[in-house]
Amino acid sequence: MIGRTRFVVLIAVVAVLLVSFSLFLQGTLLALHTIYGSWHDTITQGVASQQGTVAVEFLEIVSTMLKAVVFYLIGVGLYSLFITPLNLTSALGVESLADLEQKVVSVIIVILGVTFLEHFVRWEKPLDTLYFAGSLALAGGALVFFQRVHRGSGGDLQQPQAKLRARQELFEHDNEQRRIDDHDVELAEQATLAKLSGAKQSGTELPSRVESGKGSE
Repeated sequence: MIGRTRFVVLIAVVAVLLVSFSLFLQGTLLALHTIYGSWHDTITQGVASQQGTVAVEFLEIVSTMLKAVVFYLIGVGLYSLFITPLNLTSALGVESLADLEQKVVSVIIVILGVTFLEHFVRWEKPLDTLYFAGSLALAGGALVFFQRVHRGSGGDLQQPQAKLRARQELFEHDNEQRRIDDHDVELAEQATLAKLSGAKQSGTELPSRVESGKGSE
């Protein structure tokens, strides 16, 4: 009964995906409105009327879409981790909470960069822009440090062949749900033993036992 309580995560998944879809829709409407407005002003007032404003407006669209991607990654990641494994998350390299944190942090860093670029293009108050850049640098540096500290702490099933198989199942055969067979479990066990023994150095080498098993297939 305690194990079945994992389905309560569906509440968070639905809520987060609704936020993501809402942001995607708002970003699309904002893009259409911006494109129409920019071309209308260009035709009626000339190209000079768009200097310094079009770039900022389009960067706001990019920022909105990236925020939608963050919520989408969280939604599908939680679903795959707690409800049913998905080929989508495996293809993206999200196989544990640590992997999900890494992906979300990476997108957040990009959002911080886009946000600063918006203020830089405006260049209304140089001193405020400098303070804003310093605060973003501190926040971004902390996130990058977090990524480096937690690098390599992802799921044991994170193998190149598993990712390729997930992408093939997803994009070629339209199969959303991921199947974890005995071979995946064996690869995970071998990878864990290799990490503990120090035999796996670069993250791409597999023990000879795994290679031999792969060749027999």
